[in-house]
Amino acid sequence: MAITTSIHDAVETGAPLAPGERLAPPPKLRRRPTLIAAAVAAISLGALLSVWAFNSTSNAEDILAMRQTVERGQVIDREDLVSVKVGVDPALNPLAADQIDMIVGKRAAMDMPAGGVVTAEQVTDQVIPALGESIVGISLSPGLLPAEELRVGDPVRVVTTPGQQGEVTAGDPDAIAAVVVGLTTDPITGNTIVNVQVPFGDAPTVAARAATGKVALVLDSREG
Repeated sequence: MAITTSIHDAVETGAPLAPGERLAPPPKLRRRPTLIAAAVAAISLGALLSVWAFNSTSNAEDILAMRQTVERGQVIDREDLVSVKVGVDPALNPLAADQIDMIVGKRAAMDMPAGGVVTAEQVTDQVIPALGESIVGISLSPGLLPAEELRVGDPVRVVTTPGQQGEVTAGDPDAIAAVVVGLTTDPITGNTIVNVQVPFGDAPTVAARAATGKVALVLDSREG
């Protein structure tokens, strides 16, 4: 019977092989594809995270944000603002932090919640409501609003709707032109409360109609 001697023993002892004795082949190393794939994935993920972190830091800008909530029409104070360094989509048109002096003293054209980014569309030099104008709130169910989502600044008409029995008066329904200046949701009824700015003389009529619930809003063209 042949005696098998490992290569390791032969090298260690330096002894020659005896007659009939042969060297055993070296053990085969087992490859583990799963471990190799996991290592490659970990390296790739680390590289991607490094690139993302670098890009996030490189694209971050100092912009203005709200330290505390300012309601529509209120004057914006320096204490209401804070400078933050974040990456923001340029499409939002955020105001740079060095423009703070241009914002302080102006009024909020809409509600500006704490933590929100400040944009040029949110501030105005005008007093709301403007001289000779009034603001009326109208609570409307979904069926009395256009399917197109309303936005602040939209031109609308407040239209009188038929009575409870569905009667329609002769002639065209009465309509009063208005501009949307605010939108909120009634947490109890789920209705949308639309604040509209109307001429001073039309405000009592719009308020009276809104109280009956027999009004609807028509959205007119945003062009012009």
